[in-house]
Amino acid sequence: MQTVKSSISEAQSYEEIGEFWDTHDITDFWDMTEPAEFEVDIQSEMRYYALDRKLAEDVGQIAWQRGISVETLLNLWAYEKVAEESLLATKA
Repeated sequence: MQTVKSSISEAQSYEEIGEFWDTHDITDFWDMTEPAEFEVDIQSEMRYYALDRKLAEDVGQIAWQRGISVETLLNLWAYEKVAEESLLATKA
């Protein structure tokens, strides 16, 4: 037997919770909410690398066509390339 995951929507799965909030507004349920406290410890670091101007424009255009940020596209490409290189290194 599944337990209810959300007291407001009475949903039993995260998918049902999402469907509920797709069609409802929190302002209709504000009196049923309670304050929450939590801490966020983000351990990410940003580094900047120079790109040739034309290359940067081309990457920006591709990112725009895909509907993602330039940062996301470059990270995806870098992850793919690093995975390829790691695979090649293990085969050598």
